Amino acid sequence: MADSTFDIVSKVDPMEVDNALNQAHKEVAQRYDFKNVGASIEMSGEKVLMKANSEERVKAILEVFESKLIKRGISLRSLDAGAPFASGKEFRIEAGVKAGIDQENAKKINKIIRDEGPKGVKSQIQGDELRVSSKSRDDLQATMALLKGKDLEVALQFVNFR
Repeated sequence: MADSTFDIVSKVDPMEVDNALNQAHKEVAQRYDFKNVGASIEMSGEKVLMKANSEERVKAILEVFESKLIKRGISLRSLDAGAPFASGKEFRIEAGVKAGIDQENAKKINKIIRDEGPKGVKSQIQGDELRVSSKSRDDLQATMALLKGKDLEVALQFVNFR
């Protein structure tokens, strides 16, 4: 019998990020506490740029954006937000959206599967995803449960289970 497999990926739907950004933009434009403080949120190339006249306000804009991402089903582990920094008279935060599993995290996941996973399970790194295989489907499901229970730095999805 052939091995059963699944892939571990970290993907973010760009349309959902765009929808969350548009909702956050709308809320920032309408909220009373953001009036006359130069508050804005917009896409700047691959980054999301948040601006306001004080550090607290720009952090509040980030919180609004994070809440919209959560409502859209996007994990905050996929958001890579920097610290607020001063730029002239305003404060800014740049945030990027991470997609794919980098080599360092892929090696960590590989090690977890090797050390703590069921014995017959094998995993290999393929670019920015991992392929996990085993003769037993139950072992693969146990591996998924193991990884869901771990606190990793990257949001994981399990696809192509066959």
